[in-house]
Amino acid sequence: MRNRSEPSVDTGGAGCAGGAEGEVEGAADLVRFAFDGRALAASPGQSIAGALWGHGIVAWRTTRGGGPRGAFCGMGVCFDCLVVVNGVPGQRACLVRVSEGDAVTSQEGHGHGALGG
Repeated sequence: MRNRSEPSVDTGGAGCAGGAEGEVEGAADLVRFAFDGRALAASPGQSIAGALWGHGIVAWRTTRGGGPRGAFCGMGVCFDCLVVVNGVPGQRACLVRVSEGDAVTSQEGHGHGALGG
């Protein structure tokens, strides 16, 4: 059981439903990260895209025209799933594995606004 002073972490689909209400079996094995300021958890080795899908998040980038985008090909070819990871834009969520403490944020356009275009 988690310490009540710890912030609540949304485990989404990670782990299996366990014993007491609010507990997730294997929760100690989860990787905790933040997405747009929201505390989430994922299974070790899971891609950022997979972790976001597990939480019901299917769009996390907008095009320069404002259209929503998420994972399309799921194998790193299309670049629709770009996110900002720990301040680095242009990371493909389908290829990058989520790591403990990652700060992942939505990306607008190509993520290099200062470069123009």
